[in-house]
Amino acid sequence: MRVLITGASGSGTTTLGEALASTIDGVFFDADDFYWLPTDPPYTEKRNRDLRTALFTDALRSHPRVVVAGSIMGWGRDLEDAFDLVVFLQLETAIRIARLRERELKVYGKAPDPAFLEWAARYDVGPPTGRSLRKHEAWLGARKCVVVRIDGDLTVEERLARIEPHLSR
Repeated sequence: MRVLITGASGSGTTTLGEALASTIDGVFFDADDFYWLPTDPPYTEKRNRDLRTALFTDALRSHPRVVVAGSIMGWGRDLEDAFDLVVFLQLETAIRIARLRERELKVYGKAPDPAFLEWAARYDVGPPTGRSLRKHEAWLGARKCVVVRIDGDLTVEERLARIEPHLSR
């Protein structure tokens, strides 16, 4: 089983992905780890598309149960349709931005880049580059697998409970 958990930055994809991987005795991957080269500061240099594709394909084949968190829009139809289930998380902008601020302080020990927060805050109306609700909706509509939508600020346990009925399909 391959599950993709996607949504806006700060919606909880990583937290839910790690919890789901543990629940199903699977492995967890973050799409950003394939998209971005490891740099300091992070997320400043994109990985070559062919290398990213090869690394991601190998990761998907690495285990019978794989959970990926993040966005893979535009990575190619073969990868985008390599999942048995897609979970789409939606959350109010104010909550997402507060989570992003907290995460950046916790992980990097400093306030997040204001440009990053501005980009993340524009998700619902469509930032000029990257993810947006409109782009995600179109992408989700093209998927061949089951798509589960989870809206609101639910606990990880509540989100897992909404996913569980779809895992045995």
